[in-house]
Amino acid sequence: MTEWKARRFWEKADIRPADGGWEVVLDDKPVRTPGKHPLILPTEALARAIAEEWDSQSDVIDPNTMPLTRAANSAIEKVAPQFDDVAGMLAEYGGTDLLSYRAEQPDDLVQAQAEGWDPLIDWTATDLQAPLRITHGVVPVKQDQASLNRLHDHVRALDNFGLTALHDLVTLPGSLILGLAVIRGKLTADEAFALSRIDEEHQAKLWGEDDEARMAAENRRVAMAQAARFWDLCRPV
Repeated sequence: MTEWKARRFWEKADIRPADGGWEVVLDDKPVRTPGKHPLILPTEALARAIAEEWDSQSDVIDPNTMPLTRAANSAIEKVAPQFDDVAGMLAEYGGTDLLSYRAEQPDDLVQAQAEGWDPLIDWTATDLQAPLRITHGVVPVKQDQASLNRLHDHVRALDNFGLTALHDLVTLPGSLILGLAVIRGKLTADEAFALSRIDEEHQAKLWGEDDEARMAAENRRVAMAQAARFWDLCRPV
């Protein structure tokens, strides 16, 4: 049996103001989420970018080429109904943040982690007012509850669309600090990705890396870049 696939049925995608934001229209018919909710977008820039995704579709619609549409759907259907749970889950990364856990050896890896991660630990203490402790080896380090509370406040201060962007910027590298650094303009998504890969790149230099692992890493890099773009488009000019 041939798998059914959605096909293009419209001539042109456009945007227009809507109650609470902007909407994308396909031949004057507003786009809705998969759950049939109105796809109301917070900025004109995001609406235009999503309209471009729809306009770029050929005969068969390929959702894999529509990352902004998928993210907007998630913001409305998944994040909005369970905002507190999502915010809490992301904030918990601060208690076991990647940047707090350092290698004991070899010296070149220890140095690479210190050079890459120490400036962000310092930035977290000064700009976010949330000092974090670091440890070497696998022994867990208990973070100050006041710092964790401040990090939680930073996460909860976001709206549904911002929290959706932050989700991939935190879960993919395994670091709340890297995610917050991207949305606050401290790092680009590619810089954050590279910093999250210090251990893996060290191991790859020693032992090599197979094609499957390299492809998985590239997929994470692309997803982080898409999340950062979604964040930028969601911000008011």
